Parts: sequence; C-alpha cells; structure tokens
Amino acid sequence: MKKNIQAFIASGILEQFVAGNTTFAETVEVEEMAAAFPEIRKALHDAEIAMERQMEGYAMAPDPGIKAFLMASIDYSERLNNGETPQILPVFDAASTLESYAIWLKRPDFVLPADFDGLYAKIISKTFSAMTAVVWLKTGASPEVHHDEWEQFLVLEGTCDIDIEGDLHHMEPGKYLRIPLHKVHSVKVTSAIPCKILLQRITA
Repeated sequence: MKKNIQAFIASGILEQFVAGNTTFAETVEVEEMAAAFPEIRKALHDAEIAMERQMEGYAMAPDPGIKAFLMASIDYSERLNNGETPQILPVFDAASTLESYAIWLKRPDFVLPADFDGLYAKIISKTFSAMTAVVWLKTGASPEVHHDEWEQFLVLEGTCDIDIEGDLHHMEPGKYLRIPLHKVHSVKVTSAIPCKILLQRITA
C-alpha cells in the first residue's frame, strides 16, 4: 500500500486537483485518498502551498484607480437607491468653463475625505455611453491606455502634467484635454494640493 500511496502522489494528480483540473471521478478519488491516508493529506497541503507561492511570484499590485472607481460606483448606486435623482451632465469640450458645471461641483457631499490615500472619485452621472466624475489625485495616476472609450479632463483645482507617450501637457484650473484612443498616458501632480479634475469617459 505504501508503494501505491507514493505512486499516487508522484502521478501529479494532486497538483492537478489543486489547480482545479481534475475530472469529477479524479476529484472524488483525491478526496477519498486524502481522507484515508495522512501522507496524501500532507502531500496535498504541500501542493497547495507550492501553488500559492508560484502565484505570488506572478502577482501584480492592483492599480489604485481600480479600487477608487469601484468604491465610487458603489457610492453612486447607494445614492440612487436612497432617492437621488440621476443626473446627465453634458459632454464638455475645449470651450467648456468651470462655471458651466458649478451646480454639480458645489455639492456638499463632493468633498475629499480625511483618509484620502492618493486617488478618490465621486461619480456625478453614469449611463451606458458616458461616465462623469470628480477625481482627486495626490501624486498622480499610473500609465494606462483606453481602446474603447474617450477620456477627457477639465482641471478644477491644483496643477498636473499629463504625459501622452512623451507629449507633455501642463494642466491648470480651467484647462481641458482629451486623450486619444490607443495612447498610453499618465498623470503627475505638480501642485502642493491634490489636483481636482472633472473626468469624463465616453464610449467610442
């Protein structure tokens, strides 16, 4: 039996089980063998640890913007559920001014929280074709690229530099910029205060 146990462990089925690649019959077999034999339970545990360490080697730190906009979407949904009337902001462009959006930008709940950790967003409006939000950046935003939506900015407070594949744009309050599709871009805050931006993402 000892030889059979070692052969079972050496077969690679435990690694396949941990990876989720076993058939139903193989899964039942592994579970039964692990329940019956301590050696297999230990080998299965070792295979799980090895898989975790392998995955850690490929792990990447998530973009902080993902969390910020996830939390902003949750906040927006909760506001609508609590009775807030959906707003549809007009698409802005190079001729737009900050005054055109004052009614939305002066909302008392659109303030930077005390635990601000680098990037914070509050969604004003969201439809299938467009999303408009107020975004605060402490130091900047990591490089990203959009293939299916236009991204455009209207700076409200502070200053920043937006780099579009080496083409540097110095942004200050009232300045507008639209990011071309398929272009890698990043943001670096250049002011002592967070850079506050009106952001729109529009389906291309």
